[in-house]
Amino acid sequence: MVSASSGKFELTHDEPVVLAALQRIAKDLATRDVTLGDLWNVDDKRGYLDRLEREGVLPTAAQSVTRGKAAISKPITPAPMAVKPTPIEKPVRRTTLIPQVEYGVQWAGRIYRHKAIWEELQFHLDLNDHPNAISVLFRVLLELSVDNYIAQTKLATINAGDKLAQRALKVGLDLHAKGKIDDKYLGFIKKLPQQDNLFSMDTLNRYVHSPQFAPSPDHLTAMWDMTAMLIVLCLNA
Repeated sequence: MVSASSGKFELTHDEPVVLAALQRIAKDLATRDVTLGDLWNVDDKRGYLDRLEREGVLPTAAQSVTRGKAAISKPITPAPMAVKPTPIEKPVRRTTLIPQVEYGVQWAGRIYRHKAIWEELQFHLDLNDHPNAISVLFRVLLELSVDNYIAQTKLATINAGDKLAQRALKVGLDLHAKGKIDDKYLGFIKKLPQQDNLFSMDTLNRYVHSPQFAPSPDHLTAMWDMTAMLIVLCLNA
């Protein structure tokens, strides 16, 4: 209904319909038919918007203000611009396990602890200052994410005695069967149950339990870059 561009708000649909929808939302909040607690997580927001859509409150695609613009727009010839050499950017040192970019995780209320751990790893814990804490939380996040996928999909191949590496592999096989990961990425997941020094669950376990096996920032970031897709897919299950 409303978009923000270049510091300005613009209506994306017909003004009377947008204003009526915003008035309805404001009324629901003012009369406490809906509270902020009812809209706390992604699932609740979706449910509220779905209800408004069923009631015919939200604008439809036919009421978009952009309809027909392509037919009447005229081509614009840009003025020639002087070509400037692109400066060489200095590499930015990675300070956190999770890069500060958007991964598209839908943070439902049931994974609030997963989100808290994610934010510590993405914004608060420095790789050079807290490698031990990061390695432990990394493993915890991976396990919680895998178990979230299993619970949400009711994965039938899981056995009660399966260790994390086995559960992760079975999740990977299910994702591959559903076309969400390719053969190459499944090959990486198949390494997790093995005794691989670089990419395996054994490595993460030694980070937690071994008195001699100290995590390095470079190895932690390499492990994250390889497992990030698996974790995000599991969180979004």
